[in-house]
Amino acid sequence: MLNDVLSTIDARKHQSLTALKEFLSIPSVSTKPDHKPDMLRCATWLADQFKFGEFTASVMQTPGHPIVVAKNKHVPGRPTVLVYGHYDVQPVEPLELWTTPPFEPTVRKDENGFDAIYARGSADDKGQVWCHVEAGLAWQAHGGMPINVTYLIEGEEESGSDHLEAFVKHYAGDLRADVCVISDTNQFARGLPALTYGLRGLAYAEIFITGPDHDLHSGLYGGAVPNPANVLCELVASFHTDDGRVNIVGFYNDVLDPTPTERALWTDLPFTEDAFAKSVGIPHGNGEAGYTSLERKWARPTLDVNGITTGYQGPGAKTVIPSKASAKISMRLVPSQDSAKIQSAFEQAVKNRVPKNCTVEVKWFGASAPVLVPIDGQATQLAAEALRQGFGTEPTFMREGGSIPVVGMLKRVLGLDTLLIGFGLPDDRVHSPNEKFDLDALHKGTRTCAALYEQLSTFGS
Repeated sequence: MLNDVLSTIDARKHQSLTALKEFLSIPSVSTKPDHKPDMLRCATWLADQFKFGEFTASVMQTPGHPIVVAKNKHVPGRPTVLVYGHYDVQPVEPLELWTTPPFEPTVRKDENGFDAIYARGSADDKGQVWCHVEAGLAWQAHGGMPINVTYLIEGEEESGSDHLEAFVKHYAGDLRADVCVISDTNQFARGLPALTYGLRGLAYAEIFITGPDHDLHSGLYGGAVPNPANVLCELVASFHTDDGRVNIVGFYNDVLDPTPTERALWTDLPFTEDAFAKSVGIPHGNGEAGYTSLERKWARPTLDVNGITTGYQGPGAKTVIPSKASAKISMRLVPSQDSAKIQSAFEQAVKNRVPKNCTVEVKWFGASAPVLVPIDGQATQLAAEALRQGFGTEPTFMREGGSIPVVGMLKRVLGLDTLLIGFGLPDDRVHSPNEKFDLDALHKGTRTCAALYEQLSTFGS
């Protein structure tokens, strides 16, 4: 049966791309209130695609944006798989840096001469969601899927998934499954598909420093009062030592080093430091001394400034000592770091280092735990076989430096382990202008999803 399904996927490449263009043309930017009608339109469009394939599909309201839930006919005794994804996308700014409009999907050659579709959300995550939808539709055209599948596609991932956990708790009985599948990660490189078995966690803070109770003339007051902009710069500079380590007491206490097996696996990957640096337009990388760039990205914790706001930033000069300064800080965490411990240590360090004639507040924007799953688990090995069938080559195993908070939430609320089986490429410019999704990845990713549904029919046996 799988061969017939794969043949249908191969025959529908053009129709699949046409449908994906429709999906991508809907500006489902969850962070912007003026796009709320587009969010509902996008969710409804997606639900309709499932209905065409004789899935039951609902657009379910939340206090925020709607969630799409779709199911095939569930048969008792079969494994049940929960497929999670998101239909919302990041804002597109700066718009002037896009070669073609972000919501007018365009197929053209990428920098390496391969065909790709350019649009906001093409890789993150609409293109990868579409791989699963197309695979499901192909199975339905051949009498139905060999497993029970529930699709949970939300509309707030790019804005914090504020209402997802409450939704999952409320509908826990309907969402019960044996394993979860998420396709929101990458291949290691084009032609080298990968299963992601580890993610870093995240703790995200914003620091607010206040000095004088109003802005002051820098000539009349400069040198006699604390300048929050200067204080913030000194604070930020204190967060790292000269050898690239995070300078917070206890930050590394619980860090697990990669195993010798992992290090050997990573050493065999087609990766060079020079090519890595060139891919982001710098002469060489940097970071914590004694580690490779892959180890720094995948297995070491970090602290980075994501934004600084203070003082006058308009055209020309304005001689002012600002009353306030703020910085947004992200910390990526690795097994077995505890986000609560890290938050406490960070907040204490900030308060200790800000002078007493300034006030400081630390606001937290949530946290997620790091994820590490065994490479030799049954579900992981079944997924690896699906990648072999879909891509026609041997996959690798990798960690990824980003965070997917829903993985930890699904484990906590539903008790589900998650397979991270993604099809993007490292150069897809996710969250940036000119985001793309490789057409070969689209097609082979769809084949992989179809094969995965068959492979997981034996899960637990």
